[in-house]
Amino acid sequence: MEISGIFSAIIIGLIIGVLGRLVVPGRQHIGVLWTIVVGIAAAFLGAAIAHWLGVDDTKGIDWIEWLIQIGLAALGVAALDRAKARH
Repeated sequence: MEISGIFSAIIIGLIIGVLGRLVVPGRQHIGVLWTIVVGIAAAFLGAAIAHWLGVDDTKGIDWIEWLIQIGLAALGVAALDRAKARH
């Protein structure tokens, strides 16, 4: 992955984190910073999974890759929220 790809993943990760947070119902007990971190991690992991599945480079918008990333972000936000709520 090139430097431009890393910067893109970070920017996309910000968006993915917010979208993942919106997908999770109810109020979350995690801050915005954790949401951003989860989004960035989901963007990187989702890109790797999309590449592994062969759906990372399509003509137009890579909807499948976006759905994978948003799904991972939602799972990450929900998991972190549950962990924070227990403490």
